Amino acid sequence: METAFSLPRSPKLHTNLPGPKAAALILRDRAVTSPSYTRGYPLVAAKGDGCMIEDVDGNVFLDLTAGIAVTSTGHCHPRVVAAIQAQSSQLIHMSGTDFYYEPLVDLAERLAQLAPFPINDQGIRAKVFFSNSGAESLDGALKLARYATGRSRVISFLGAFHGRTYGAMSLTGSKAVQCHGFSPLVPGVTHIPYSHAGLDYLETSLFSTVVPPSEVAAIVVEAIQGEGGYIVPEDGFLARIRQICDQHGILMVVDEVQSGMGRTGKLFAIEHWHVQPDIVTIAKGIASGLPLGAFLARPAIMTWPPGSHATTFGGNPVACAAANVTLDLLQEELMDNALLRGAELQEGLRQLASQFPGLSLPRGKGLMVGIDILDAEGQLSAKRRDAIVDQAFYQGLLLLGCGKAAIRFCPPLVIDADQIQTALKILATVLAKNPA
Repeated sequence: METAFSLPRSPKLHTNLPGPKAAALILRDRAVTSPSYTRGYPLVAAKGDGCMIEDVDGNVFLDLTAGIAVTSTGHCHPRVVAAIQAQSSQLIHMSGTDFYYEPLVDLAERLAQLAPFPINDQGIRAKVFFSNSGAESLDGALKLARYATGRSRVISFLGAFHGRTYGAMSLTGSKAVQCHGFSPLVPGVTHIPYSHAGLDYLETSLFSTVVPPSEVAAIVVEAIQGEGGYIVPEDGFLARIRQICDQHGILMVVDEVQSGMGRTGKLFAIEHWHVQPDIVTIAKGIASGLPLGAFLARPAIMTWPPGSHATTFGGNPVACAAANVTLDLLQEELMDNALLRGAELQEGLRQLASQFPGLSLPRGKGLMVGIDILDAEGQLSAKRRDAIVDQAFYQGLLLLGCGKAAIRFCPPLVIDADQIQTALKILATVLAKNPA
């Protein structure tokens, strides 16, 4: 990998965790930040380098979270840093919905060319709207789908996570805490199971009783469910959604916020199933850590007039410069590396599943991999999962939970074979101390 590492390539811990500086900062943080933040273990990050994080006390951790699947090219990739520095010395902000600047146009042209849509008569695949985040991208896609179709209803899925702004939260079906106390939500959203059985229910029951298909603007679906548990869809599931949409004039909106930008070994995870949606939402890994999102739509759909949707900060020139270099790195080597390292990770997890009871077989594509943690009775165990994630931290390995009792593995795409093996060894040590 084209990096200049300044941190060790494996964990190095030399204080109790949290260390004294980290403990002091955590106390300061608790006094002034929202209690809605979902901190798990007491990591106080100070420096990032590739797949490594150093805390304020000098402890070094192997990061298999990538800041929640965001730092796709690794922490502080030198080419990304150079692009940020160069752009920030020229132009930091000028609001792309009111003015023009080259980094935004360059990125929009590239994304339009790479979008998983057919080419229209003018040789264009997509129109692009830039936002600040995945949730904003979903909100915009929801608005566009309603505008383009003149319809109001939307189908989403249980287990889905699309964000926490009101539109995105209304599409989300992951955890009750994410919507508890915030009703009424955006009306017209119906949730169904993320399965062929769910589509059966939609077609044979809902369409004929309470959700007329002629009123449905969109079916919104994650190509692979993220927060819901890293759930890979059943064979034919996404193609069947495409068929239902075509049959009833419904738009297919695919959320690629977590699964996109090369994480699965393809730029968009939907490409694994050769299905072409109408709208795609992206964020997280697009700019290697800078806040940037986008939604792409077929040109015939994105026809709304000036002022119907806008943003002050979306498509910021510095974020666009970082995203252009990110795309370079993904296309040059990192998507290929995601496939190779993902295969090694899944093979190692299969070996652990054969060695330790209470561990499911892995699932996923590329470096978007999940496993379920079970108790002695073979039931999903969030308590045991949380203990494993927590104790991995104290061994220098950063992990994240998701779903009911899953651990997700979403490292920076620069991770190498040795680091995969290091992570598996630490996980084996933790599993041995946490029997089912």
